[in-house]
Amino acid sequence: MKKIINLSLGIWMTFSVIAQVPVPASSQNQPILLVGGVAHIGNGEVIQNSLIGFDKGKITLVNESSNNVTDSSGFKVIDITGKHVYPGFILPNSQIGLQEVSSIRAMSDMDERGEMNPNVRSVISYNTDSEFIPTFRFNGILVAETTPVGGRISGTSSVMEMEGWNWEDAAHTVDIGIHMNWPSKMNRKFDYNTYTAKMEPNKKYDGSIASLKELFKDALAYGTKLNPSVNLKLAALQGLFNGNLILFIHAGTSKEIIESVLFTKEIGVQKMVLISGSALLNIVGFLREHDIGVIIPPTHSMPSRVDEDVYGPYKLPSQLFEAGLTVSLSHRGMLAHGRNLPFFAGTAAAYGLDKEEALKMITSNTAKLLGIDDRLGTLMIGKDATLFVSEGDALDFRTNILSHAFISGKQVTLNNKQQELYQRFSKKYGHID
Repeated sequence: MKKIINLSLGIWMTFSVIAQVPVPASSQNQPILLVGGVAHIGNGEVIQNSLIGFDKGKITLVNESSNNVTDSSGFKVIDITGKHVYPGFILPNSQIGLQEVSSIRAMSDMDERGEMNPNVRSVISYNTDSEFIPTFRFNGILVAETTPVGGRISGTSSVMEMEGWNWEDAAHTVDIGIHMNWPSKMNRKFDYNTYTAKMEPNKKYDGSIASLKELFKDALAYGTKLNPSVNLKLAALQGLFNGNLILFIHAGTSKEIIESVLFTKEIGVQKMVLISGSALLNIVGFLREHDIGVIIPPTHSMPSRVDEDVYGPYKLPSQLFEAGLTVSLSHRGMLAHGRNLPFFAGTAAAYGLDKEEALKMITSNTAKLLGIDDRLGTLMIGKDATLFVSEGDALDFRTNILSHAFISGKQVTLNNKQQELYQRFSKKYGHID
């Protein structure tokens, strides 16, 4: 029995050590100057031989090295000659920090019961000990929007830094917007007798729209009262009518997208962003007319219809850009796939998009659509010093090798569980020195 207990304890301690995430970094305590790197500003501009300086978590210097007259004596100078420096990548519409092991119900806190939950705040459920976080920032994703799912109105999302002791530390911008899932006109029904699927009209479509309209009308009326009784759901919607919150609309077909946009404009929503896929191509003129930005699925996807171009998802970012829309890239499905965000942009660049435009879709464009472009998205003086240095092109998985990463000026640890396991077993089997 004693041997069994000792063996069990040893196994538990082994897994406990493996599961530890890196210790959060301390605040920046001295000015830092990155010298000699190729700076990808995030707005399409590239500085070949750059100087990037930052202090107290803010960027203080962005310049061409040959034009610099700044005294570097007060800086901690880091030579990054031959390397590339980027603004931190931003992942929108993600369940990072809300889900760990999807097959274990107790480790998923992203889907609240009920249909209408505008008062649900994802930020307070954000888990800074998630093992996904270090793997995301290893690829340059330093900021993410943590987003609830489910129901007709899922709740409120927040922008989180991939660093911090708790959710208060990690919160970059809380409660940026509310996510609404527009009902589908058609439902997919699977027949197990014939093992085939067919599409049928959604008989509850009109009723779902009526419920949404009733909720928003009640919210508008609630906002006109001087001393209303507390109603958390109606109070949570008030920011949509004064522009403090963004309405993120998840919609499928072109007709559903048009109806959702017209509906939200009719009820007085000030800001909206669409989260959809290839159906956007059919209504680009409508989207331009209403000046609506879009967040699209990953390029590493299969077409949504059997009659679509097999390379359609690869080409979609370029096509929407050519149509004049503001486009941001995201992910869907397994949370772990979100770490491939830079490579989604790289694929878009390989299929018709300029590489710096592809970079904008995971930096400045995303920051604009999330309403945080005053602090993030580009390497510009006054913005947060959230950036990283890569050995090569960060949109190429072969050369996306980070040597330094900073979140609000804090130099974060890049090593994570996956690298530790790689080192451990590579040494055992003699694959590395």
